[in-house]
Amino acid sequence: MNKSTSLYERHRFPAEIIQYAVWLYYRFNMSHRDIEDLLAERGIEVSYESVRLWCNKFGPHYARRLKRRHLGFGDTFYMDEIFVKIQGKQQYLWRAVDQDGEVVDVFLQSRRDGAAAKRFFKRLIRNHGNEPRKIVTDKLRSYGVAHRELIPEAIHDTSQYANNRAEVSHPPTRVRERGMRRFKSTQQAQRFLSAHAAVYNLFNLGRHLVSAMHYRLFRDNAFSSWRCATAL
Repeated sequence: MNKSTSLYERHRFPAEIIQYAVWLYYRFNMSHRDIEDLLAERGIEVSYESVRLWCNKFGPHYARRLKRRHLGFGDTFYMDEIFVKIQGKQQYLWRAVDQDGEVVDVFLQSRRDGAAAKRFFKRLIRNHGNEPRKIVTDKLRSYGVAHRELIPEAIHDTSQYANNRAEVSHPPTRVRERGMRRFKSTQQAQRFLSAHAAVYNLFNLGRHLVSAMHYRLFRDNAFSSWRCATAL
């Protein structure tokens, strides 16, 4: 049996139920228990623990497929970092978004010095192939170090308010963090946030910017991409 046909092998529930549960978890601010209740209302008796295992197993897999199908990001990266406390220890969540507000990458690290900034930049370049034409950051010196050593030809904008696009990209993460009653470990947080970013990009359709007709068209296209990413 080839790998593609064995994705849902040895799972008691049909693939459609697993796909739906995972979509609910990453698309909306729901707990595993919330999803258990929603499925129960439809006559599907599944434990929240099974939902959790599905999300942990299939979420990253779906995210990788979505990233392979992604049409590409813009040429300007807005970067910022926020504090995240995990098991009583302060971590830093580095985030890069492009000029359209799509999440390019998220990366948890224990520091925000020059070495951490360089690791983040190397990850961006490695995962996305091309260097950005322009980066926009706050005045944290670590960004300057990474810029000079890794992508000196890119424009580096640190002017006031220029980085608002990155700063306003953090609330969805904060909402999910509160809903999960904080992240339980660095590994769990990185796994969740990477998958969440891929699903967020797919369904972040700028509803307030387009007509209802165009929004429905974009949404249908997003669902089509989701079905391809979760196919057997």
